[in-house]
Amino acid sequence: QVQLVESGGGLVQPGESLRLSCTASGITFSVYTMNWYRQAPGKQRELVASKNKNMFLDATYADSVKGRFTISRDDTKSTVYLQMNSLKPEDTAVYYCNARHSSRGDFWGQGTQVTVSS
Repeated sequence: QVQLVESGGGLVQPGESLRLSCTASGITFSVYTMNWYRQAPGKQRELVASKNKNMFLDATYADSVKGRFTISRDDTKSTVYLQMNSLKPEDTAVYYCNARHSSRGDFWGQGTQVTVSS
């Protein structure tokens, strides 16, 4: 059974930081591209950051988070992280971890709420 479990969300003030974690089980983590998506109320889910299984490929980011967010992965722990700095109210959303492989499937976590408010 595949499970992706996110943690690290919460309520922070503008300008503060959070680090999200997502630990996977039931998959061969190292062969999956790992992604972070988010969905704000009334909006479509959007891709925030992506880290390919190939360690030599750079991570990619949505324009709205470039320079503020950093995705990283530790294949020895089957975990992907999203370091979020200089948070803004518009970053408020439910953040989802996603594991994607072209032939092995597409898996999602349950989501973790991030709220940025003063």
